[in-house]
Amino acid sequence: MTTSVSNNPSALLALQNLNRTTDQLTQVQDRISTQLQVADAKDNPTVWAQAQGQRSQIDGLGAVTASLNRATSISDVALSSGQKVLDLLAQLKQQSLSAQDQQLSPEERASISTDFAGMLKQIATAISSAEFDGANLLDGSKAPGMRFLASADGSQSVTLPAVNLTMGGTVITFSSTSTIGAVGTASAMMAQIDASIANVTSAMTGIGDQAKLISAHQILVSNLSNLLHGVTDLVGSDNAADSARLKALQVQQQLGQQSLSIANSMPSLLLALFKP
Repeated sequence: MTTSVSNNPSALLALQNLNRTTDQLTQVQDRISTQLQVADAKDNPTVWAQAQGQRSQIDGLGAVTASLNRATSISDVALSSGQKVLDLLAQLKQQSLSAQDQQLSPEERASISTDFAGMLKQIATAISSAEFDGANLLDGSKAPGMRFLASADGSQSVTLPAVNLTMGGTVITFSSTSTIGAVGTASAMMAQIDASIANVTSAMTGIGDQAKLISAHQILVSNLSNLLHGVTDLVGSDNAADSARLKALQVQQQLGQQSLSIANSMPSLLLALFKP
């Protein structure tokens, strides 16, 4: 390649090579910093569009997961409180049976009545305490149920049934002021307690069945989300390869700078030949 004092094609070529190396170096540095091989549509329009669609689905499934997690927490609290109510009903039944003993002294009967009244208060407390994040499935405030997201596009939902365990209702049929002070009253109360136990058991079974379904759906959503996270395989960069490429380009850039410096110095060397 000819070099003259008025034209330096070697320097132009060296400059082009240096600019190309610098551009490549910038691209590699961007991939390392973002960990993305396809950062925007201009890098690869087809892959970028696919990745955007998957990201949208992942975001939607994140909202579904949050909704299902809330459903699980609400149902767990309700089931725990429901079990507490059933335990107390079993104790009420035992107290009602004991109160039917005609040989009880007035003091013993009074003691049983006091215990019975205390258990009624505990049932009311268990029902009112079955609340999580402002939702209570057992006090009738959310009847007939609560709906939660089941799909990323919001077109599907799952429902947790809600019941009203408040005493004096259709599930627990006796009132919060019921007594067992007499044998006949205790006998009638025992029949109501048996019916209430069956009602509460049925209601809690309904909540438990739906909670089990929600738990299974959570696993499905989690697996789908993990699969979609394969978006990184589409647009993610290879850090090891990019790091090696970065070092090579840095060396190439240094050599390019030296080549440009040498090429720029050639006209000066030529002029020096004509000096006396």
